[in-house]
Amino acid sequence: MSTRIAFLKGHGTENDFVIVPDPENAVDLPPAAVAALCDRRAGIGGDGLLHVVRSAAHPEAAEMAAEAEWFMDYRNGDGSVAEMCGNGVRVFAHYLQRAGHVAEGDITVATRAGVKRVHLAKNGDVTVGMGKAVLPEGDVTVSVGEYSWPARNVNMGNPHAVAFVDDLGQAGNLFTPPPVTPASAYPDGVNVEFVVDRGPRHVALRVHERGSGETRSCGTGACAVAVAAARRDGADPAVTGTLTTYTVDVPGGRLVITERPDGGIEMTGPAVIVAEGEIDAEWLAAVRL
Repeated sequence: MSTRIAFLKGHGTENDFVIVPDPENAVDLPPAAVAALCDRRAGIGGDGLLHVVRSAAHPEAAEMAAEAEWFMDYRNGDGSVAEMCGNGVRVFAHYLQRAGHVAEGDITVATRAGVKRVHLAKNGDVTVGMGKAVLPEGDVTVSVGEYSWPARNVNMGNPHAVAFVDDLGQAGNLFTPPPVTPASAYPDGVNVEFVVDRGPRHVALRVHERGSGETRSCGTGACAVAVAAARRDGADPAVTGTLTTYTVDVPGGRLVITERPDGGIEMTGPAVIVAEGEIDAEWLAAVRL
């Protein structure tokens, strides 16, 4: 392994990431190393880590290499592996363009939730094809202190519980995971969104992301919220045959979510790279222990 380990820092609506370019999958990134890099006091700091690897070089992505040259090996801030991160895909694609690996227009990115189609626009916005939402049956309840709400179970390649509340302050501090019942609905943990209405087809959220705590934005969460809000409002593009678009405000900015009649969901928003540098290889080797 090289003693010079490059990194960048980026964010999508203030959902921030450490980016580690590693085309040949040569950098060892066990959970302890990822958690140390994402530590906001002792490391670089981030809600998660984007490990940039060529699909052909990663055993989890090799079968997708014919469709997508690059694999987003995404990790949560605590070092755990995650299937997908919507804001992360936008930042990942922006990095690929910045590095000269791809050009403006349409590209594909491999993730653990499958191949995602991405459009890099001239104005800097990035649109990600997020796939289709799955709405598992069964009642789910979210609780915070004395409050409890029925929640909508939505899967966007990763699991979400969406609760509509009167005031976002009712969500509490979101440092720890809000209790969700039944636990059997989410055997691998869950992202929990608390949602209020801002206007017609316009909502705002706060989110607890599993493995990261409260974050400034969650792309898959925004998609899950838009779908849950549409169904609550009686809108289903598969039935009406027309697009349904919701504006979703997150603490770090604004995302626009569109659901097509075929079930496909697209998310549009900004992506920013704010810094780049090198990781101290000796430090990284020490935190792997």
